[in-house]
Amino acid sequence: MQGVRALCDENGLLMICDEIQCGMGRTGKMFAFEWSGITPDIVAAAKGIGGGFPFGACLATAEAASGMTPGSHGTTYGGNPLAMAVGNAVLDELLKPGFLDHVIDIAAYLKAALDDFASRHHNVVEAVRGRGLMLGVKLRGLDPRETVAAALANGLLVAPAGDNVIRLLPPLIIERPQVDEAMVLLEKTLASLTQDVENDAG
Repeated sequence: MQGVRALCDENGLLMICDEIQCGMGRTGKMFAFEWSGITPDIVAAAKGIGGGFPFGACLATAEAASGMTPGSHGTTYGGNPLAMAVGNAVLDELLKPGFLDHVIDIAAYLKAALDDFASRHHNVVEAVRGRGLMLGVKLRGLDPRETVAAALANGLLVAPAGDNVIRLLPPLIIERPQVDEAMVLLEKTLASLTQDVENDAG
């Protein structure tokens, strides 16, 4: 990220960070780019900023925003009063003392549990990657969509990512008992899938 920032500066380019999924505390900082020690020129934010309500924002430095003169850009729903109230309420929660510290703490707990899970099931789990509460489990020999469906049948909501990853995006307010329960359900899901593979092979 620092190399990209330097490249943009050297060539007079705008650095734009897409924080639609990874922003608003998802990685333990308000924005994921903060982990790399850079400042982008423009940031796209949405999803988490509305807490489930449709809301998006485009943040920019004063220099990057200098081209947005009156009349150069318009929006039908910009500044919607309800969206602004929702976003303000979300920020009130995210900015409470200790909120992001909790995200970092619970994310470390979840990552440790997933790393242990991966080490015990290295035949079907290749790696655990990601940051904060945005983690992916890279599978080996299992279809992620079938894995997602099996997890849902067991009461665990995960999502596919690419052709070999399932991702976990729990609420930022998750606690350790919910992480423990999720790991039990993930174990149950894997057991059922590997049993199916063994039956098919037999």
